[in-house]
Amino acid sequence: MKPCSIHSWARLSSCREQPIFTTRAHVFQIDPSTKKNWVPASKQAVTVSYFYDVTRNSYRIISVDGAKVIINSTITPNMTFTKTSQKFGQWADSRANTVFGLGFSSEQQLTKFAEKFQEVKEAARLARDKSQEKIETSSNHSQASSVNGTDDEKASCAGPADTHLKSENDKLKIALTQSAANVKKWEIELQTLRESNARLTSALQESAASVEQWKRQFSLCRDENDRLRNKIDELEEQCSEINREKEKNTQLKRRIEELESELREKETELTDLRKQSEIIPQLMSECEYVSEKLEAAERDNQNLEDKVRSLKTDIEESKYRQRHLKVELKSFLEVLDGKIDDLHDFRRGLSKLGADN
Repeated sequence: MKPCSIHSWARLSSCREQPIFTTRAHVFQIDPSTKKNWVPASKQAVTVSYFYDVTRNSYRIISVDGAKVIINSTITPNMTFTKTSQKFGQWADSRANTVFGLGFSSEQQLTKFAEKFQEVKEAARLARDKSQEKIETSSNHSQASSVNGTDDEKASCAGPADTHLKSENDKLKIALTQSAANVKKWEIELQTLRESNARLTSALQESAASVEQWKRQFSLCRDENDRLRNKIDELEEQCSEINREKEKNTQLKRRIEELESELREKETELTDLRKQSEIIPQLMSECEYVSEKLEAAERDNQNLEDKVRSLKTDIEESKYRQRHLKVELKSFLEVLDGKIDDLHDFRRGLSKLGADN
């Protein structure tokens, strides 16, 4: 069954109908091609209502989703509502050539809907039987009138027959009066139902406008969501870059600490060398003292020729010590110069590394 448009629903609502039970459920229809699978007829839970048609004395199940009527099923006594699970039920509509399914949010709602279906089905059966009785009564009355007319022709002068005819005419007049009163009552009910249907139509139009507004708001929210997701991706990328920079900074700090430790070691070595260099003036002073003593010895050589032989050994030893001290001093100065050059190179490398950072 194809869903009706909102205009068709408005024409349907113009009939003399009134809702007698309303609930909410997800609507499904059987797949016309496979006759097995369920096809959703609504995107979310919608209102499903029982309507009573005063004019036709019939009952219908009607459901509207936005601007479409997705259920318009007239209930007949032959229909059966079947519970297939704790929250799902179905019934077949031969006129619509489809099977409707309803999914409820709770078992209590399904039970109430099934009970109302059975109640409405019984009311439809009683209405059908009553309608058949009226048809049979009307047929019998027509036959009786025809027979009475034939009897009147045969006994036109009979007094009792005239009395009976008058009595029947009076009954018909009373029935006609009651029928006119019922017509007025039905017209009042019809006007009331028309006003109610007009309000329903206006409400449906407002609902359709609200749906359009919700769709626009949903579109705006979806665009805003996409924008926020893109912003989050950008922030995550920036956080990754910041983490990489932090790792680099950590490595640089570790390297600086290592270099500072090496610098402290070099400074300790330099301090030791400086302490050793403080001994050099003393050695030089001793060397000068020895030289002066040697010179004095040479000046006294002439006067102390007798002492020369005894002092030669001392002089040779003194010269040997002087040469040895000079060699050690030279070696020490070379080592000191190398250490000072290494320290200057190290300071320049450290200064360059600090400038790069």
